[in-house]
Amino acid sequence: MTIETPIGKIEPTFEIVEENGSISGTARTDADSADFYDVVANGDQLTWKQDVTTPMKLTLNFAVTVDGDTMTGTSKAGIFPASKLYGSRKTAN
Repeated sequence: MTIETPIGKIEPTFEIVEENGSISGTARTDADSADFYDVVANGDQLTWKQDVTTPMKLTLNFAVTVDGDTMTGTSKAGIFPASKLYGSRKTAN
């Protein structure tokens, strides 16, 4: 995943899991890890929130569209403008 933020590109790894109809996830960077919450799936749309502490303490609101193995959308942090994001699925090792 690549998120184009006002402070530069951030490239977290998202692990998104669906189990028994429930979706959960975690985003990881070298500096931080954050679990998803308030996850909602509606067709090819997925939204969630996560709290991060790096580079500052923020709640991020994600809204993405999933198309096969790709994901595009936005991440919004408080009063900051929405940041575009894009990424593709990688198989687990």
